[in-house]
Amino acid sequence: AEAEAEALLLLQEAQESIEAARSYRRELEQRLQGLQQAREQIRETATLTREVLEQHFSDLKGTLKKLLDERLMSLLQEVDAIEQESIKPLDECQKLIEHGVTTANDLLQEGESAVHGDVGQQNEKLCSFTKKALHIQLDSLPEVPSLVDVPCLSAQLDDCLLTILKNQIFRHGTVASRPPVQLEEFVEKPGGILVRWCKVDDDFTPQDYRLQYRKSSASHFEDVYVGSETEFIVLHIDPNVDYQFRVCARGDGRQEWSPWSIPQIGRTTLVPHEWTAGLEGYSLSSRRNIALRNDSQSCGVLYSKAPTYVCGQTLTFRQVLSGIETVGQPDRRDSLGVCVEQQNGSDSLQRDRAVCISTNGAVFVNGKEMTNQLPAVTSGSTVTFDMEVVQLGPSSSEGGNFKLRVTISSNNREVVFDWVLDQCCVSLYFGCSFSYPGWKVLVF
Repeated sequence: AEAEAEALLLLQEAQESIEAARSYRRELEQRLQGLQQAREQIRETATLTREVLEQHFSDLKGTLKKLLDERLMSLLQEVDAIEQESIKPLDECQKLIEHGVTTANDLLQEGESAVHGDVGQQNEKLCSFTKKALHIQLDSLPEVPSLVDVPCLSAQLDDCLLTILKNQIFRHGTVASRPPVQLEEFVEKPGGILVRWCKVDDDFTPQDYRLQYRKSSASHFEDVYVGSETEFIVLHIDPNVDYQFRVCARGDGRQEWSPWSIPQIGRTTLVPHEWTAGLEGYSLSSRRNIALRNDSQSCGVLYSKAPTYVCGQTLTFRQVLSGIETVGQPDRRDSLGVCVEQQNGSDSLQRDRAVCISTNGAVFVNGKEMTNQLPAVTSGSTVTFDMEVVQLGPSSSEGGNFKLRVTISSNNREVVFDWVLDQCCVSLYFGCSFSYPGWKVLVF
């Protein structure tokens, strides 16, 4: 029996060692796979960087050659213009002199003929020759400019351009081993993803960030945010679908963007918040996450399609404008908030089993106004609701008192209070009610 027990113990230890060896091998294989992925990333990004550099400098050489050719052509045209403008008066002077030479030759021939002609006609010819010579004004000569008075073309080429270009070219472009910013965190939101990023290069001073995303099945990224913040909620995200995100930054005082961060996958499993369609007093956007109080005389509370707000999340209402619209007139019964159930006969959320904020900033809990008040809701205002469960007593989940700690924030101010309910409730409806047209609310 002792031998069998010892054999069983040895067998068990051997099996444990085998399992440990298998686990160790799996870990090593995973690390080998990680090394292979790292090696592939280095090689792929190095190849892409080479292609980018070669294409950039090829384009740069082509552009520089084009600019130099254009400048050369401009200077040659300037030489041609100066040459033509300067030669023209010389050509005119030459024509005048050549005409004078021809006239002098003719006059000279006529004079010699008169002198050596017949004696009977000599006086008449000499008289005619003398008159013609006086008319031509043989003492009047055209002025020929001296060499110092005519243009002497030359080209002035400053060799410092080469030095400037050389210095600029040697400083042009850099190669970075890693981007200065990286994606840090993805937080699921209903119908959206909160994306956070951070700076990883201590020597880099960012001025703006640029966030892009795409569905994993798409071929092109598109801009979704440009600004100075380090987080952004990307809305209109389909649940349970992978999206790729990447971020880059622009250094302080610079125009060009940094290299992109390593793309990462984000997704949300939370269905988007939607308003209930069909209520006469409200018009909804195509995704039903924006509600506009229209001109209808009907009034009432517009509720969410389902109790999609879950404790532990943040529910956000934002007043948005379209074109030159302004928000509607406020009314003391206007409300934005959450509730346990829908009550279709009510015209406001200022009732039992609901918490809300009115457009004038008053906070109501179960229909009673609190002494604490928040800033009024106006154009562009953002109101958020955060709730966490605080149970009272051991029987709280079985029908006893149930408490939610509520934080309502608006315009950088907040109120915190406990909302006591008579039953366990962690999924809530949200709603809004406005008496006058013009109010437009986005929920996410």
